[in-house]
Amino acid sequence: MDLLDARHRHTPDSSSSPHAASDMGLPLAGAAYQPYVSELLSFSIERLHKEPELLRVDAERVRRQMQEVAVENYGAFIAASEALSFVRAQLESFDGHLEAMIEEIPNLTSGCTEFVESAQQILEERKLNQTLLANHTTLLDLLEIPPLMDTCIRNGNYDEALDLEAFVSKISKLHPDLPVVQGLAAEVKKTVQSLISQLLQKLRSNIQLPECLRIVAHLRRIGVFSESELRLQFLRCREAWLSGILEDLDQRNVYDYLKGMVTCHRVHLFDVVNQYRAIFNNDKSGNDENSEGGLLFSWAMQQVSNHLATLQVMLPSITEGGSLSNILEQCMYCAMGLGLVGLDFRGLLPPIFEE
Repeated sequence: MDLLDARHRHTPDSSSSPHAASDMGLPLAGAAYQPYVSELLSFSIERLHKEPELLRVDAERVRRQMQEVAVENYGAFIAASEALSFVRAQLESFDGHLEAMIEEIPNLTSGCTEFVESAQQILEERKLNQTLLANHTTLLDLLEIPPLMDTCIRNGNYDEALDLEAFVSKISKLHPDLPVVQGLAAEVKKTVQSLISQLLQKLRSNIQLPECLRIVAHLRRIGVFSESELRLQFLRCREAWLSGILEDLDQRNVYDYLKGMVTCHRVHLFDVVNQYRAIFNNDKSGNDENSEGGLLFSWAMQQVSNHLATLQVMLPSITEGGSLSNILEQCMYCAMGLGLVGLDFRGLLPPIFEE
């Protein structure tokens, strides 16, 4: 009865809260110990006297079991310790790498910016390449214009070559900011220079009026010469052709040379004057009193002067009267023929032959 009274004195009131029991300082007042406390209250006094010994025995048994477990699994504990050390070292390494990565973030940002800019440039170039691919056929046609012009020039198809030149000139004005178009225009310009040289070379050959008209028409279409320059070029080229004919004559035989020279001037000089008149029928470059124009008149008179000067120099080498008479007759006939174009120089011949 005394023990029960003591138990009742130490047992908290059922109406009191766990906080009140905790405030009283009881070691088994926690909520986790309530089942054990309830079990203790159900024990008899004898059982309660044995409880401390039983608890000690259980504690010893648990301690031995823990020692046995520790001995049996010491490898696991060592491995766990090593793993913990390894993880700690790895975390420290990770921390170092993270700090290094944080330091490299500005460089990474800069690199990404450069990559974006480079990618943008590549994208623009890709768009240009796509545009180039879409217009590949047209571009090939444009790039084939210079060799096509050269082929036309070699084959004498000057009209077709000039049509191509006009087309390139037009697109060059429409697209002055495209390098490929400007490069094409530069190549075509070089080809046109070759065409001009070939046309002028033809004027230095033995061609008739229709061919002269066609060549001058091409030169006018090209537009590289003004009208006065074109007339001067025509006379220079025809003069070069006449000079070439005279150079081919054998000067060692004076009689044959003079006959050939007179025949050349009678036939070809007459043709050149008529060709000039037919092509440039509105020449007003000279005095109004000269219906043929100053340029043609000056050039023709220079040819006549050269003709007379050659006669004056070479006639003394002919001593036979028959040969002189024949040369005089040829010269009179030449002067009479040239008189049809206003170049009659018969009055200038007697003094030369009399000397």
